[in-house]
Amino acid sequence: MLLEDTFLLFSILSVCLLWLGTPGATAAPLHTIDFSGHPDGPAEEWLKQQGFTFRLDADDLQPHFKNNRLVLHTARRKAGLFELPLHVSPVKRIRIHWGVERYPHGADWSQGITAVPIAVMTTFGTKKIKSGSLFVPNAPYFIGLFLGEKEQANQAYTGNYYKTGGRYFCTPCGVPVGERVVTEFDLDQAFRTQFGQTVVPPISRFGFQMNTRGTSGGAKAFLEKVEYLSE
Repeated sequence: MLLEDTFLLFSILSVCLLWLGTPGATAAPLHTIDFSGHPDGPAEEWLKQQGFTFRLDADDLQPHFKNNRLVLHTARRKAGLFELPLHVSPVKRIRIHWGVERYPHGADWSQGITAVPIAVMTTFGTKKIKSGSLFVPNAPYFIGLFLGEKEQANQAYTGNYYKTGGRYFCTPCGVPVGERVVTEFDLDQAFRTQFGQTVVPPISRFGFQMNTRGTSGGAKAFLEKVEYLSE
């Protein structure tokens, strides 16, 4: 092969590689909430310094850092939520690094026992949607992802309230106790499909929760990192 032909072929291949991008390359997350890298010990003060609000029984869930993880734990029937204001857009997917160390015994979403060892909540926009009860405040649209022991994957669940503006997905389901898993979920598609909207509002809040009400044995779970992705 002539030198000129070799140079031409090399140039064409170089352009193709630049156009295709580096194999396996992914865009950097739009926003990351990282719970790793902290010394073992109580996490309450750090969470509050980051701007988290503690709701319901959040104080009783014993949030603490251990082995580069944020751990929630209760032996009683408690429900707590930790919420952080955010403004992130446009978000396509979410990636969660987490796991369960003990499931609440008796959780059964099909029977209205909506207990979870851990759930990650994403709130969209600020428009308030009716809760379905005069005694429960209205809230914007939200999608909750949880690790369930017996629930069904790819099924959209509703809680006892917020049936119009809230959806929950078990993903994955039946995670072995103590195993670290990484969940990736298409928030954009789920929002459009579940709420019949053509425009997805910016994310306005992030949260995580544990709920053992209506169950026995308590629960224990951990959260390492949450990433919001543009693609």
